[in-house]
Amino acid sequence: MSIFEVIMLLCFGAAWPVSIAKSLKTRRTDGKSLVFLLIVIAGYAAGIVNKLLYKPDFVVWLYALNATMVSIDAGLWLRNRRIEKDAGKGSSV
Repeated sequence: MSIFEVIMLLCFGAAWPVSIAKSLKTRRTDGKSLVFLLIVIAGYAAGIVNKLLYKPDFVVWLYALNATMVSIDAGLWLRNRRIEKDAGKGSSV
């Protein structure tokens, strides 16, 4: 375990609740990219696999927590996209 890896995951992890709150509040996809979120999830998944195969320690839980938060944000992105499309249908009538 590296203290710098822990600090990095804690810093990144602190940003995701803010992003989730924004997604919940605005109900918009502006400023967010589903592709970016999926790439980040893939990165966290790679970190989890690395930890499980080569250096098992508690840090794997930080990767898992961050991946869960990004997955929630990706789910909200999908929900918000649907809301935006539904609103667009209503305004074009």
